[in-house]
Parts: sequence; C-alpha cells; structure tokens
Amino acid sequence: MPQVRHWLRNSLIVFALTIALGLVAAHTSLLQPDELRLDRALQTDTRTGWLNTAMLGVSNIASPVGGLIILALWCGWLLLRRHRPVAAVSTFLVVAVGWNSSEIAKLIVARNRPPAVYSLDPEIGSNSFPSGHVAFTVSAVVAAYFLARGTRWQRPAALGGVAAVALVAFSRLYIGAHYPIDVLGSVLVSGSAILFLTGIWHAWLLPRLHLVPYLDRFGPVEPLAAVERELDHSSPKAMTDPVRSRSA
Repeated sequence: MPQVRHWLRNSLIVFALTIALGLVAAHTSLLQPDELRLDRALQTDTRTGWLNTAMLGVSNIASPVGGLIILALWCGWLLLRRHRPVAAVSTFLVVAVGWNSSEIAKLIVARNRPPAVYSLDPEIGSNSFPSGHVAFTVSAVVAAYFLARGTRWQRPAALGGVAAVALVAFSRLYIGAHYPIDVLGSVLVSGSAILFLTGIWHAWLLPRLHLVPYLDRFGPVEPLAAVERELDHSSPKAMTDPVRSRSA
C-alpha cells in the first residue's frame, strides 16, 4: 500500500465535497431532472434482450453477495496459497473500507432511487447515492493495483480496472438502479476512504501487524524494526543521503 502525503486533509476534503454533491443531487432540482433524462436516453437507445441479461449478470457479480464471495476467495488465496499474510490483510482492508464507505454516504445523503417503473430490477429505498456495486468494484480494482505495483502487471491492472469500473457503472445505469451522479459519487467516496486508509496503514497498522496472533503461521510478517527500515529506504531522504544509504 503506497504512502500518500497529506492523506488526512485530502481524504476529508474529497469526502466532504462528495457528500455535498450528493445532497445537492438528492434534495434539490438542480441535477436530478437532467440525470433522469440521461438515464432514459441510455436505456431507450441501448436496451435489448441479450444485453439485459448480460448487464443483470454483471450487476449480480458486483452485488453484496458476489462481492463477499470474491473478497473471501481472494484473501483466502493470498493467505493460504500464496502465504502472503500482509497482502491478504491489506487487500481485505482496502476492499472493506472502500466498499463500506458507500454505506456511510448512503445514510447521510438518503437519495431515493430512480423511478422503479424504468428499472429491470426494481429496488426501493433512500440508498441511491452512491452505488454500492460501483464502490465495491472501485475498491477491488484499487486493491489489485496496489498488489501489482512495481511488477509487469501494473499497467494491465490499471487498464483492466478502469474497464471493470466503467462496465459496472454502465450496468447500474442501464438497469435503472442509479443516476449518473451516484456512480461518480462511488468513485469519489471509495477513493477518499482508501486514501484515508493508506495513512492509517503506514502510521499505525503495518508497524503492529506482527503482533497479531498466529498471522505469521501463514507467511513472513516483518516486525516493527524491519518495517521502519523499509520505510526509511523508500523515503526521498534516504535516496539522496549516500552516507545513510551505505550504513543501512
């Protein structure tokens, strides 16, 4: 998981601005009429029988049940097959924090769903902003990118991740479960939550991970001193200080 400067300030600013956008969309008439027109134009111009089935399938994969299954299998594979407990924990946290941040935003904004008459899979309630399906996809994509950083899979992970988020976002609009601002809000809310997590991870969680009972049975979990040494070596000061670099 990368270290990000000003993680606390930036994450809070993005989250607050996103909530403000959601409140405007939910409780004023500034955006919703145009959003509904965009939804209807998309649905009228593109809906066909086979695409209906495909988009419902995509939506089911990124659903709460599908997301939990994917997360459990992914983290279990990292832990039990790859013997990478730190990667398993970080992946779980990135997906869980990014995904569940959408639930906090839903409670604050309380936006009603688009009219059920236009939906292929009607959902009711004040939980339209942001999309939980898109929030899960964004979080999973970011977690995969973090795992791929510095390897030959970094670029494919980034490109494939953007395509996956776009596909799930399109499916939610196509089905009629969300407005366009809802899917945008998912990217911003999840991104702000993951940004916040990166700071907590490096400041508090990672240096203490070796204290978790039995975690080292699945693979190496470096103690605090090793973590600090790795962070020192990755810092700009260490890279520009030849005396310190030689002594490390």
